[in-house]
Amino acid sequence: MQQPRRVALVHEWLTSMRGGERVLESLGAMFPGADLFTLLHIKGSVSGKIEAMPIRTSFIQHLPLASTRYRYYLPLFPTAIRRFDLREYDLVISSHHSVAKSVRTGPRTLHLCYCHTPMRYIWNLFDDYFGEGRSGAVTRAGARLFRGYLQRQDLASAGNPAAFVANSEHIRSRIRKIYNRDAEVIYPPVEVKSFSLATGSGEYYLVAGALVPYKRVDLAIRVFNGTGDPLVVAGDGPDRERLQSIAGPNISFQQDLSDQEMKTLFAGCRALIFPGEEDFGIIPVEAMASGKPVVAYGKGGALETVRDGETGILFAEQTEDSLSAAVRRLCETVFDPVLLREHAMRFDRSVFEDRMSAFVRRHWEEWVRTGLSREGGSFAQLPDSGFR
Repeated sequence: MQQPRRVALVHEWLTSMRGGERVLESLGAMFPGADLFTLLHIKGSVSGKIEAMPIRTSFIQHLPLASTRYRYYLPLFPTAIRRFDLREYDLVISSHHSVAKSVRTGPRTLHLCYCHTPMRYIWNLFDDYFGEGRSGAVTRAGARLFRGYLQRQDLASAGNPAAFVANSEHIRSRIRKIYNRDAEVIYPPVEVKSFSLATGSGEYYLVAGALVPYKRVDLAIRVFNGTGDPLVVAGDGPDRERLQSIAGPNISFQQDLSDQEMKTLFAGCRALIFPGEEDFGIIPVEAMASGKPVVAYGKGGALETVRDGETGILFAEQTEDSLSAAVRRLCETVFDPVLLREHAMRFDRSVFEDRMSAFVRRHWEEWVRTGLSREGGSFAQLPDSGFR
């Protein structure tokens, strides 16, 4: 079977290491030598494995204050991503949560999309990002002005990929609802084996991740303001100043943490508090890999990672009463750290790479077999490709 000679990966921006970047890192390992296209790259902000890839950026890279205010250029993203010309590539894999699937490809190119979510801030979470008290008046007005345009662009490119992968059943249903496309579910990679199993009871509760409105860190802060129990908020983002302004003295904030520092925080916590509706949620799996239970809002990806009463506690409503009751229930429940870690192994990076490799192989072989690639094209063997 012919193999793809030229492979391109497309990722919206490289500004930090989060779940999407972990997926990208694994894709880079599966396809060494692949070119990486991104709107913006802040050097040193992602892992060395990603930094070592051939990275090509868009004109967004050169706009004023792009490194810190790139989100303000959102209306330009569809144009910027389409300026990449990937027609000469045999295989393109887009890592999509904003505009990556809009990239231009040719009739001989197989385009597969790993979808973290349809663009949440123009669809289901618009008010969480741009509602009253969430952003300034000018930003809100701009968001309302461009929302329709961005929705049309998002829908227009829904037919670009030959096939979608969703990072959870939750996102699969959202892809079906918004794009009218089906998707195969492949959970994102978690480096479960790199976490040490901690058996201590823990000294504090932990919230971790990007500090953005939909994560609902404010809910956790209000609850722990009331209980007085120590809470550590680990992460950074545009919501940090607002959150710090409402936090009591028992709540501390930490940012710019290394991977090892995050692992130490997981090991020392009583439990992870996860109050937002997440597309999948790698952080709860990392907590369970450390032998720690999770208190999570029972909607979205948490329903696929947290087993109520076994690996954590689910709460039904994003209210202080509901979260407070869940924390009390946590304190009354005994969790087995070994069982927690065994559950987390279902989401290990090796599982992702095996399943993703099989998915790409299956679609590539069908692509070649049905003659959709250009006749007479040259497809040399890609060394150490993901086709295992």
